[in-house]
Amino acid sequence: MKKINLSIVIILSFVNLGYSQDGQAALDEIIKAWAAPNEFPDHVILSASEDPAHAIGINWRTHVENTAGYVEIAKAGPGPDFKNSSEKIPAKRVVINSSEATKDGFAASFFEVQLDQLIPNTLYAYRVGNDDFKSEWHQFSTAKETPSPLSFLYVGDAQNYILELWSRVIRNAYKKAPEADFFIHAGDLVNAAHDESEWNEWFAAGSFIHSEIPAVAVPGNHEYRGLDYKNPRENRELSVQWNAQFNFPTNGPKGLEETCYYVDYPDMRLIALNSNREIEQQAQWLDKVLSENEKKWTVLTYHHPVFSASTGRDNETLRSLWKPIFEKHQVDLALQGHDHSYSRGAVYEKPIAMERDKDQKTVLGPVYVVSVSGGKMYSLSEKGWGPYGATIGKKGERIQLFQHISIDGDRLIYQSFDATGALFDRFELHKKNGKNIYID
Repeated sequence: MKKINLSIVIILSFVNLGYSQDGQAALDEIIKAWAAPNEFPDHVILSASEDPAHAIGINWRTHVENTAGYVEIAKAGPGPDFKNSSEKIPAKRVVINSSEATKDGFAASFFEVQLDQLIPNTLYAYRVGNDDFKSEWHQFSTAKETPSPLSFLYVGDAQNYILELWSRVIRNAYKKAPEADFFIHAGDLVNAAHDESEWNEWFAAGSFIHSEIPAVAVPGNHEYRGLDYKNPRENRELSVQWNAQFNFPTNGPKGLEETCYYVDYPDMRLIALNSNREIEQQAQWLDKVLSENEKKWTVLTYHHPVFSASTGRDNETLRSLWKPIFEKHQVDLALQGHDHSYSRGAVYEKPIAMERDKDQKTVLGPVYVVSVSGGKMYSLSEKGWGPYGATIGKKGERIQLFQHISIDGDRLIYQSFDATGALFDRFELHKKNGKNIYID
């Protein structure tokens, strides 16, 4: 199997910094060979399902000549004998050839299994592959069927210097919350939508984390690019790998499958939106999904912020269409990316009273967060959120971050940590009479 070592990191660093034209072609071939799959399964990843107590998605890829695969799964046990009760579930295969969409492209077999008859609150062991080549055994737990404490991780754009700099962020996130129920990636997972080496960096950086904590991902603008790598700005389409390597719910609007969807836990509905396409169509869908929502907590994730954090950015159309719906249905938390800096704040229900009495910090709609986890950084806007009626509680720039959110009953605790694991930001939401008290 391929080995990720320091020499690869150095090579990728040289590519990022620029290299002589004579040596570039040779480096391109080395990196393409590194990014390409072989007979052994790689890019093994779990995707959250609509019903995480009973279902989960599993995906992986191999060399294109592998035409069949399966998941082998059993209840996990304390010793090796759990394998004796395993069963094999055949996988659906699709071939993706990215050679026209990216200069480091190739054909590969992608495999997908949707498990939908799992037992709630159960630890499972699984591996993927075929009769000749298999992965190691991984483990995951299904959700409980009844309300119980829940925790999850969230990061903004990985995008640039992924293996070089993002690795320590996702790995420190795992160290902080190894029992997290799922992991949100709020868009721009890579810089060039179809680039095979960038996707391989993303999977290498997360390594086994991807195969043991279910992902919830939304596409950013960098997940859209032309299908002709010589004209990348023309006719932008979703990453050719996206639907083949992820296995998200298809309960969203038609045409936006696996980029707009929702996941239901007993006490929380998590809604993923695609802020790149069909904003108005999603607004109608979102209003309906929220009208039918009976969960105590509602969390949204999407890429482009309602209130921008960085200089020269503003998403006016998205704000005008989505923000009223967020407030109408009292969404609790909106987790965003795109701006390569950090801002966290909210719209207060009674801002004037709040200035006199800190106990009046009741929020109208969600607490909004913009965060970044990768190495690309932008400067903060001096404009702030005041012109839009919102108040920033914390901001920062040139800092790589990951977030851990936990929910227990009527209390939500949010914590943001930098790449070293140091606490950067924290707040709480307490539900009282159907409203959120914002404790900063």
